[in-house]
Amino acid sequence: MISMEMLGEIGRMYFRDKLSLHQIAKRTGLSRNTIRKWVRAPEVTQPAYQRCATFNKLSPFHETLEQALKADSFRPKHNRRVIVRRTHLPDPSGLDFHTRA
Repeated sequence: MISMEMLGEIGRMYFRDKLSLHQIAKRTGLSRNTIRKWVRAPEVTQPAYQRCATFNKLSPFHETLEQALKADSFRPKHNRRVIVRRTHLPDPSGLDFHTRA
């Protein structure tokens, strides 16, 4: 699978730098047929990046964080909460990392 970054590089080399398919194939290590396919394809056929849903440390607080960010977006810039003043969320593991020893 070709990444979006690689597609951009192929496009720049072909259209801007005017390199041949053979030269692009040597530089990228891809086959000429693959490069030819992506150069001839219209712009809209490029694959769309989709991030897979994963569970991380902030997943339990996703709704709370979304609400806080939305509320802050409506405040004037000088009144927005910063990370130091933001209400600390409870740690799901039961450990309190927000207090200093």
